[in-house]
Amino acid sequence: MLRILQFLYSLRAFILFIVLEVVAVWLIVSNNSPQGAAFFNSSSQLIGSVLETQTSVSKFFSLDEANAKLLEENAQLLEKLNVTFIQPDSTYIPLDSAFEATFEVRGARVISNSLRFAQNHLTLNKGEKDGIQPGMGVFNEQGIVGRVKDVSSNYSVVISLLNTELLISSKIKSTNDFCSVKWTGGDSKSAKLLYVPRHVTAQVGDSIITSGFNAVFPEGIPIGVIAAVAPSEDSPNYLDIDINLSTDFSSISYVYVVQNTQIEELDSLYQKAEIPDEF
Repeated sequence: MLRILQFLYSLRAFILFIVLEVVAVWLIVSNNSPQGAAFFNSSSQLIGSVLETQTSVSKFFSLDEANAKLLEENAQLLEKLNVTFIQPDSTYIPLDSAFEATFEVRGARVISNSLRFAQNHLTLNKGEKDGIQPGMGVFNEQGIVGRVKDVSSNYSVVISLLNTELLISSKIKSTNDFCSVKWTGGDSKSAKLLYVPRHVTAQVGDSIITSGFNAVFPEGIPIGVIAAVAPSEDSPNYLDIDINLSTDFSSISYVYVVQNTQIEELDSLYQKAEIPDEF
């Protein structure tokens, strides 16, 4: 404490000078209107700049919470639409409500994602307590992401579309021909379109979407775009088609998990009829 007092005492002349300068400035500002207006305008601008910076910093640290809220709101909107990406048909055929598949959508954040393996997976920050169950479909604003494999209380593991063991029931949007999408390894931006007969007029640039046939995904969610078409060397009856995937798996942060509320009834029926669920 004594050293601090000695240090301040050694600066007594400088401190006195600063105090006198402050008093002089205050007297000038208080007794002269032009100088006073200029001073208060400058101080207001400085304070405003400081407050703006403080607000920007505060908003930056609250972005994660804001994104989570937006994700949940978007999930609720998608659930209310109940048709997600389906394009309206020109013909309306009324159906009994028992035949209408109902989908529920939940938002989740990706906390882990792999790209370099043959069987890639993602981990989500939502689990069983949030209503996530094995078998649910996963997509984002770009397109298909994968399918839930296992869940714990707070987390879930998703089989990525970049997994050589996953097939996605799909169709060519322009022709409505049904097919399957499978990733064969290697490039994370491309996959194969399987089981397309040679008579189908598939063209480069055609969009590939979910078919809605496997009861996991609603019809119409984007999967990719045809990049190349050629006769298959392995099977003379089918085409060899490459597609560019819609989803950029290297930058996934948030996803939607979709549940068909009637899937248990469908699975039970398939088991009773001894029909394998291929997808």
